[in-house]
Amino acid sequence: MKTILCPLDFSAASAGLVAYAAALAVGTGAELHLLYVQEPAAPAAGEDDATAALDRHRAAAEAAGARCVSTDLAHGEAASTIVAEAQRQHADLIVIGAHGRTGLSRFLMGNTAEFVVRTATCPTLLVRE
Repeated sequence: MKTILCPLDFSAASAGLVAYAAALAVGTGAELHLLYVQEPAAPAAGEDDATAALDRHRAAAEAAGARCVSTDLAHGEAASTIVAEAQRQHADLIVIGAHGRTGLSRFLMGNTAEFVVRTATCPTLLVRE
């Protein structure tokens, strides 16, 4: 395994997700790429805040021994952007958080992780909160 892509949403579970992905990267010798996708319709902090958050997560992954070669901030619809970024980076694995939404919440909010699992060309590991 050479490349692991770890998309983040900056939820409370993101730190645990980065720790998990970093451990996988260290164990396999893979490079770790962190990604945040700013969706057009989603309320969010500014781009500077997102960049700072990515930098904090990169520092945590590097402290755990992972080789983080990039932190990327992309704009677009999250699920399709994650899949496209995985293809662009030739990712061997996507490590993505699963929030476990069900019912109406899942219907209204969509399910990014489910879309990524169904459409990515590389294996995808879902990590529960």
